[in-house]
Amino acid sequence: MASKFSDRPRNRLQAVQHADPGLQPERTVMSWGRTGLATSVVALLLIRWYPSVGGIVFVPVIIALVGAGLIQMSQRRRYTVQTAGIANEQVASDFWAVFWMTVMSVLIATSGVIAMWAA
Repeated sequence: MASKFSDRPRNRLQAVQHADPGLQPERTVMSWGRTGLATSVVALLLIRWYPSVGGIVFVPVIIALVGAGLIQMSQRRRYTVQTAGIANEQVASDFWAVFWMTVMSVLIATSGVIAMWAA
């Protein structure tokens, strides 16, 4: 006979299982992964400005790479929270992730414009 606790994770890194694979947690993790990849590509494209702008171009590059790294590091937590929300039939939006992504985007754009004006 199965225990009512059998669907709980054995450790804090193991995600709670939900009944329908392919639901929102998987799509959310994939979209944040694409966001991290796109942010890394932006950082690599900004490096091309180095010959015309100089070393100040590394400010937005570092902001983008740190942001991309933080996105990737938070994937496990994001997936665990989403699957637990689906299992409990109550998923809250991740306001702070979107807020910090917006702050990062504004910082990259602002520091890029400042780098271009400083050249």
